[in-house]
Amino acid sequence: MSTYLVYPTNEQEKAVKEFLETLNVPFEKEEDVNEELAQYVLDGIQRGLDDAAAGRTITLEEFKRKHLSTK
Repeated sequence: MSTYLVYPTNEQEKAVKEFLETLNVPFEKEEDVNEELAQYVLDGIQRGLDDAAAGRTITLEEFKRKHLSTK
């Protein structure tokens, strides 16, 4: 058996459901699950946003030179 994940719009959802029912395809509907991010992830995002707002940024090229240079 295969599993398909589909993400229909509100307008498409009824048609998808009717299609599966017409073909007697078993399916489960999961409501939108907004899993919360771990607090340490949210804290890291906030620190990054604060750094950007304070002007503490570097360009991608500066990052590459600093962290990807061959030593």
